[in-house]
Amino acid sequence: MAEQTALADIGDDRGGRPDSAVVRDALGVGVAVGLSGFAFGVTSAGGGLTVWQTCALSLLVFTGASQFALVGALAAGGNPLTAAAGAFFLGVRNAFYGLRLSQLLALPRAVRPFAAQWVIDETTAVSLAQRDRRGARIGFAVTGFTLYVLWNLTTLLGALGAEAIGDTDAWGLDAAGPAVFLALLAPMLKTATERAAAALAVLLGLGLLPALPSGVPVLVAALAAPLALWAEGRRKGRARDDAGEDEDEERR
Repeated sequence: MAEQTALADIGDDRGGRPDSAVVRDALGVGVAVGLSGFAFGVTSAGGGLTVWQTCALSLLVFTGASQFALVGALAAGGNPLTAAAGAFFLGVRNAFYGLRLSQLLALPRAVRPFAAQWVIDETTAVSLAQRDRRGARIGFAVTGFTLYVLWNLTTLLGALGAEAIGDTDAWGLDAAGPAVFLALLAPMLKTATERAAAALAVLLGLGLLPALPSGVPVLVAALAAPLALWAEGRRKGRARDDAGEDEDEERR
């Protein structure tokens, strides 16, 4: 019922923020994150991919975390199929974003296939932060366009720069990808369950790194999410049982 009320309010297109404020915030997000495409370009080219392969990933895949996961696994000598699988699992979250945004934005059917390319963390966050459908559409479009253009431009610059400077490891630029990945991930860890899942994933990934082929620890680390959710469900179940026992004792 609360979800239906929220959607009804969004559909009214009343009480939203001024368009200029939405555009300002969307541009801020798009520019800030778009510039990190330089780090991806450097990481990808330093990992052995050509400039054109690097640019193709940004143009066609366009989901930063998945791109970093793919080139990181390949740079470490991982199997291409394993690296692609890890990137795929990270990218699956965008499908769930799309389910929510399809209701929120209510775009014409002819536009949806093109808009799907821009369904990522940043466009979803900016869209959901708005109070009406008009603001959500503006936020989505401005964030998506700005980020797509800048990400691809800086990817090209980063790849060309990596080729020019030679060995990226000697400059310490091999750490750029993981650093940006963590910077994108950290703000999303808002609840105790999310932080627990992230910590468990780190432990699994690093702990299994010496024992398993490159890329496989990333796939195993994905098990952290269902394990953390299972533990959270158990905790809530015990809390409900304890509350029920307390009520029974009070009745007696």
